[in-house]
Amino acid sequence: MPHATPLIATLVAGICLAFIAGLVAHRFRLPPIAGYLLAGVIIGPFTPGFVADQSLANELAEIGVILLMFGVGLHFSLKDLLSVRAIAIPGAIGQIAVATAFGLLLGLAMGWSAGSGFVFGLSLSVASTVVLLRALQERRMVETEKGRIAVGWLIVEDLVMVLTLVLLPPLAGMLGGTAQTADVDPDLTRALGLGAVWTAVGVTAVKVSAFIALMLVVGRKIIPMILHYVAHTGSRELFRLSVLAIALGVAYGSAKLFGVSFALGAFFAGMVLAESQLSQQAARETLPLRDAFAVLFFVSVGMLFDPVNLLERPLAILATIVTIVVVKSAVAYLIVKAFGYPRTIALTIAASLAQIGEFSFILVVLGVGLKLLPSVAQDLIVAGALFSILVNPLLFIAVDRYGAKLDAPAAATEPLEGADATRRPEESAGTEDMAEPTTLADHAVVVGYGRVGRRIVERLRAAGTPLLVIEERAGVAEALREAGIEAIGEPAGNRGVLAQANIAGARWFVTAIPDAFAAGTLIEQARAANGALSILARATSQAEADHLRQFGANHIVIAKDQLAAAMAETLLASDRARKPNPDTDGQGELDLAGHPPAGG
Repeated sequence: MPHATPLIATLVAGICLAFIAGLVAHRFRLPPIAGYLLAGVIIGPFTPGFVADQSLANELAEIGVILLMFGVGLHFSLKDLLSVRAIAIPGAIGQIAVATAFGLLLGLAMGWSAGSGFVFGLSLSVASTVVLLRALQERRMVETEKGRIAVGWLIVEDLVMVLTLVLLPPLAGMLGGTAQTADVDPDLTRALGLGAVWTAVGVTAVKVSAFIALMLVVGRKIIPMILHYVAHTGSRELFRLSVLAIALGVAYGSAKLFGVSFALGAFFAGMVLAESQLSQQAARETLPLRDAFAVLFFVSVGMLFDPVNLLERPLAILATIVTIVVVKSAVAYLIVKAFGYPRTIALTIAASLAQIGEFSFILVVLGVGLKLLPSVAQDLIVAGALFSILVNPLLFIAVDRYGAKLDAPAAATEPLEGADATRRPEESAGTEDMAEPTTLADHAVVVGYGRVGRRIVERLRAAGTPLLVIEERAGVAEALREAGIEAIGEPAGNRGVLAQANIAGARWFVTAIPDAFAAGTLIEQARAANGALSILARATSQAEADHLRQFGANHIVIAKDQLAAAMAETLLASDRARKPNPDTDGQGELDLAGHPPAGG
């Protein structure tokens, strides 16, 4: 058996080099993505040394996209998707239109035809699934108002791109390229009395509608049923395999049978599974593979980049980057603000969309194949993707640092008029919260209001302890405030949130979130702000407990240890209840249910 195959070599080289380069990037306080992209450049075909198989790398990266979108769907409900349709649909379409127009102008300036510029602009208009979701998940924003708008916006963009990929071949002749209508049945075209283009539009609309209907009507019953059946087998291995089979199987089937993208199919699979009580466990099972394959996506992007392009086409590359990072961001910001949302949300959406990725590559490759685009367009797209992906984390850092500062004075001075007057309670409340810190002192600060955090808050409130909750879901924070509990509806890691909670004057700091990595960062910040703070954290293992203790936690609850202790105490208490009491001469004996024994 050979010990070196293209698949194994690509996997090993990509992951190992991405790890080394990512570690170096982190050491120099750069986003790890920068290291992943550099790893791709190193093992790509345009640099000396080992060259990985690019086609295999792209396919492996696609698995990462599928798992990533499946995970997002697990935290996203149909209600969430419909709740942002008023901003996501017009916003995405408007931003695509403006970005396409700028791409068209750029193409004309480079001497291309109008058709070429149009396709080039379309490829610049759509954001990368992986980059966007990676940024949102790192900041735990997927379930927030900002995250729902960004994901909804992304879904609309995906649908537009699916339609574009179907329509482009038959339209290529009109745009100056070579038309292809092989995918449209001539008999169907004649029977409908329509042209190939309109037939393709109709067929695509029917397929996408059929897929969505199938997932929402049939999938909502069948997929959770399968997962629950497997869970009852008691095999964790089978459960993990079933989750992967659902994610990959639905994504592949949706692409082959209905013509939608892998990403969109995986998203709907996750969304229908989100209604199951096992959705959180399913999300945890896919996490390791999702992260590993998402890294390979960035490596595959780096492999496409030819450094020589920087010397040969500097102005064209600069104009492409400006269109992606500046123009798209500005348009998205203005659209979100026009709908009456706060500046922090507008800035987050603007930063989310200031990059391009997988759909851009697919579209530009199709355009070159149809002779709509010159080959240089692919080089510009790759360069634009590389630099926009590299800059994107920096934009989010800027939003984290300065976004809240911009909203604070706006909340204090701007009257609620027009669109602002119809803003939902959680939006206006969140903006007002950032204006000034809490007046509480010698209080408890609880991060996270999930299943664990809720019980902690209930106990503290019953004991009369002054407390403040930091919960990233704005709607949940608003409900807490209505119940008389002070709450901040922002991620705890956002700049200024701990200061707003008056962590320097607090007595206790409790991290009720399950992510030990994120909790460690918060604990470190809290300890730096208040050396006398009593910090309580949760962990699932001794290794996590040691990690949290290094960052400054002085009280750590390990879930399995507490569960074992509670079970043992219940057993011993039951055993003590069954034994005769010498003081009562056996009259106190009880059975396991707490009742006197029969015949006693």
